[in-house]
Formats: sequence, C-alpha cells, structure tokens
Amino acid sequence: MAMLGKRRPPRAATHRVRRESGTQSARGDAPADTLTIERLAHDGRGVARDPEGKTVFVDQALSGERVRVAVHRQRKRFDEAHVVERLETSPERATPPCAYYGRCGGCDLQHLELDAQREHKRRTLEELFTRQGLTLPEVQVLAGAGAGYRRRARLGVKCDAEGIPHLGFRARGSEHLIDIDTCVVLEPMLSRLMAPLRACLTALEAPRRVGHIELIATAEGACVVVRQLREVPDDETCWRRFAVEHDVTLAWRVGRETPTLRWLHAPRGEALHVSLALEDATLSLGCAPGDFLQINAEVNAQLVRTALRWLAPKGQERVLDLFAGVGNFTLALAPRVAAITGIEGSPAMIERLADNARRTGLHHIGAQQADLATRMPDVAEVDWVVLDPPRGGAETLCRALAAQAVEKVLYVSCDPAALARDTAHLVQGGYRIERAALADMFPHTAHLESMLLLTRDTSRGRSMSAEREDHGQGP
Repeated sequence: MAMLGKRRPPRAATHRVRRESGTQSARGDAPADTLTIERLAHDGRGVARDPEGKTVFVDQALSGERVRVAVHRQRKRFDEAHVVERLETSPERATPPCAYYGRCGGCDLQHLELDAQREHKRRTLEELFTRQGLTLPEVQVLAGAGAGYRRRARLGVKCDAEGIPHLGFRARGSEHLIDIDTCVVLEPMLSRLMAPLRACLTALEAPRRVGHIELIATAEGACVVVRQLREVPDDETCWRRFAVEHDVTLAWRVGRETPTLRWLHAPRGEALHVSLALEDATLSLGCAPGDFLQINAEVNAQLVRTALRWLAPKGQERVLDLFAGVGNFTLALAPRVAAITGIEGSPAMIERLADNARRTGLHHIGAQQADLATRMPDVAEVDWVVLDPPRGGAETLCRALAAQAVEKVLYVSCDPAALARDTAHLVQGGYRIERAALADMFPHTAHLESMLLLTRDTSRGRSMSAEREDHGQGP
C-alpha cells in the first residue's frame, strides 16, 4: 500500500490480446461491402442498407457517398461499420482541422462542412418534432466560430503501466485516453496550457492521485481545477510553481467522497466571472468551479439576446426562471421586467445567483433553491416561465405547466428529443409554438442546443401583465 498513487518503476512491457465479445470483430477483418449512404443519422453517422436490406450505420460517411465498408459490430436489427475505401465523395466533405480527428472521441463531425452540419442539426430537430406530431415554424440558426469557442473542458488523466501520465480526451466509446497537446475548439488561452500541464504531471511524485483536470476561461484569465484524490505535499508545491509560471488561477479539489476546494494560486482573487454580452450592456456573472456554464460564450450571448427579442418585455411582467444556474437568463431579463425569481436545485449555484443579483443593484430579483424534478413552483401570479433544464428535460414540470394560465414559456434545451416530448405536453394543454431556434453551441459535433417560445392560446383569457398594464401598474 506504500506505493498507492505514486509513480511505479518501469517494468517489462507486456502484450495483451484483446478478445472481442459477442459478434464484434476487429476493424478490417470482415469482408468489405459496397454501399451508398442514404442520409445521416441523428448522431452524424451515415445510414445505408446492405444487399439484404439491413440497416448499416457507417462512421465518418456522408449522404450520397459510395463507400466500401467493413462491419465491426453486428446487432440484431442493424450493423455498425467503418469505411475501407471511399468510391464517391460528397461535395459537403471537409478536411478536418484537427490533427487528432478520428482518434479523439470529440468533434466527430469535422469531416462535414460547418453549414452542412447546421443544416443536418436543423433537420434532426424538425424530425424529432414531427415524430411527436408537431410542426415547427421556421427555425432560426444561431452560430458562431467553428474554432476556439469552448471556454470549458474536462481533461482525463491516466497513468500507464510504466507510471507515465497521459492527458487528453477519451476515444469514442472507449476508456482509452488520447494524449492531446493542443485543441482547435478550446479557447486559445486554454489550449496553450495542455502541453505544459502534461509536463507538470510528469514531474509529480504521485500522478496517479490526480483524477482529472478542468480548464475554465474566465474574465480574469485561465482557471485550472485539479481533481486531487489525496493530498501530496510535494505535488502541491509543483502545482503552485506551475500556476505562477503560467499566470493562471489554480484550485485543488481534494478528496474522494466529499472533495473540498482549495485555492493554491489566485493572483486576481478567488472570485471567478464570465461575461455575457447583450445588445445594450455586458453583464458579469460570478461563478465557481463546478457551476453550470454554457460552453460557447459567443453563441450563448446570441441565445440570450434572441430570447429577449422574442419575449419583448414591456416592464410589467412577472417571471420565473427555472433551472436558473448562476443567472444566465435571470440577470438579462431583470432590468426589463417587474419581477423575476430564479429557481435552481444546486444550493451553491443559487447562492451565486443571489450574489450576482445583489451586485446588479436590482432588488426585484429573487433566488430560491428547490428540487424542480419533484415539484412545480407556484405560478399563480406569474406571466412568463423560462426553462433551461438539464439533458433529461422537464417532463413533470411541463405536464403541470400545461394546466396553468402562464402567458409565455421560453424553453431552452440541450436535448432535442426531450424538448419535443415536453413540448407535446404543453401543446396538448393549449400552448402554441411561436418561435424556434437552433443554437450551434458545439460545432463539429452532433450535439445541438435549441430554444422555443410558446404562448398560451389567447382565447383562454387575457394575461395578468396586460391587466396590470391597463390598471397602470408598472414595475
């Protein structure tokens, strides 16, 4: 046990034979078939049919391409394959900008032009709504740069049998870690840290006690959060030296079950902030390691600005912002409405939201902690509800909300299937889809963010905000 977590002395390399399970075969050992790709699946893989009519999902293949493939996994209803030879190439095929494409598990749509990626995502969104019997209005596409956009990343750390540490991202569908020296989608200030971080890991006494490393680009500069399974005093000194040399804020999250956060180097203070650029102001949102932040600052700003234009507040509205985080929508809406309350499940984030509200000087902002998975907040005096739930969506809330007389619902979603499911409940309850947008928050991936504006059928009665306006009741 004395060597637990510490570097082990080198030993003779061993060769392991990997045994494939079930009917999976190693790449390249199956006979190749020639197929024509009919379309793209939601996850971006090409879809074709083999001579017997069985569906085949083909990695890195595009619509219209003719390819020779080898099946590497057989299922009862479909097969999974990879390209052995490309016989006809799609005009939408692009040269991947990343040297790690094909090995790293991220950014697996780099072979498709950016505009075509966004068109694929738009079709995916519309198809998922069609399955629910819903029709979307024209989908607005919100997009930014295809490189240098990611302001947050979690890097895996793993030591091999010789004790050599590796740092990077995992291969697709695998625990295997791909060493990464630079990443084209990370904000440059973060990408520049990857090679120095690996060098620091190599110098540690106990690199096995590092679980992972998180990078965050903030208004103060780069922040590095090291997930440390157990304290090692000499390694703490090493991390402090790294932080000073590269002028970064560095925190240790120490412990296994209930880790605590310790700041090892904070040259500009322990408070972190991110910026949100609106049309008439730039907001500063306080945050902390572990808080939810939209990955793409540019597209997030477009999303919030679009929400403000869609909602078009007049100053009399009372709003609930559910799953409010640190106040991404709450703080943007607050100066424009009579009252707004942000509700969030995380006690730490609701504390940050309250702090952000106090810093704005707007006293009509409320902040409440509640488990939104189990109960619907009281909306009796509410005109609008904003929803930005996690990937699982908010089905329970939407079932309850469908029976309420809320004038407008703005729903922001990171899972289009969950959004379509939840929207069906709202539509059945009398809401109508007014606006739809797709936010390309993660270029070069199949992931898509989307936003809907739903309004209550006006035949059910006038809104409370309209009644207050008639009676001269302002903010």
